[in-house]
Amino acid sequence: MNGIPLPFVRTNQWFLVITVALALLLNQPWILAVSWALGVYSLISGKNPLFFLVRPLLSKSPSAYPMEDPAQQRFNQWISVLCLSLSLLGFLAGWPVVGLLFALMVGVAALTAILGFCIGCFIRYRYLRWRQQRLKS
Repeated sequence: MNGIPLPFVRTNQWFLVITVALALLLNQPWILAVSWALGVYSLISGKNPLFFLVRPLLSKSPSAYPMEDPAQQRFNQWISVLCLSLSLLGFLAGWPVVGLLFALMVGVAALTAILGFCIGCFIRYRYLRWRQQRLKS
């Protein structure tokens, strides 16, 4: 397997959308800590626990699905963890607007990725282009 199967990526995206929505709708910011903890664990270990939960539900072998670039998904996970960290810090510091904005950024980014536009992919692409241009000059 040279990538991450699309159903695994979608599961992670939906998990982010649902946990952000629940945290904000129920006014329970601690729910964001669940997504944050899974994200940090994934970055440290290179394995997302959600993937183990989804694997038995797949109708085909994971390798039969379209694959996503692991480097891109890792980049997206870093952005997600950073924004969730800032959100949780905002809520803990008594700045609910900061917490709300960073949580919404994660939820909206995950939802737009599900709908077909990956904000993290765009950011990484622009960064790599900028870096390439800078190295040429």
